[in-house]
Amino acid sequence: QMALEDLAMFRAIPTATVFYPSDGVSAERAIELSANTKGICFVRTSRPALPVIYGNDEKFEIGKAKVVRRSNNDQVTVVGACVTLNEAMKAAENLAQSGINVRVIDSFTIKPLDAETILASARETGGRIITVEDHYP
Repeated sequence: QMALEDLAMFRAIPTATVFYPSDGVSAERAIELSANTKGICFVRTSRPALPVIYGNDEKFEIGKAKVVRRSNNDQVTVVGACVTLNEAMKAAENLAQSGINVRVIDSFTIKPLDAETILASARETGGRIITVEDHYP
C-alpha cells in the first residue's frame, strides 16, 4: 500500500529536504543530491511507468524548479511533480488545441520550494497559479 501523507509529514520536519522527481533521470539526480546533502532527505518516487522528460545531461539543483512548457502567451502557471506533472503536461497539450496556452513547472523539490520561479511565472501569466497535487480518493 502507498500512503499519500508522506510529503506532508516530511515537509513538517524543519531541516528536511523533500524531493519529488518526475522521471527516471530526475530520480537518479535526486538520489545523488540527497546522498550529498547534510540532514534528512526524503525522495518520493511513484510506481507508474512515466515517460522520460529530461536528457541524461540535465542539471538539477535543490530548490530549483524546471519550466518544462512555456510560450509567450501563457494564460496560467501550472505546478506539478512526478505523476501530477505528467497529467499537467497532458492537460496543457489538450488546452493548447483549444487555443489556451499553459506554462507547466516541475517543482523537483517540494521543500525547499522554488518560490522565485513559481512567482515569476505567475507574474508572466496574469497572477494565475494552479497546483496539481497527488491525492486519491
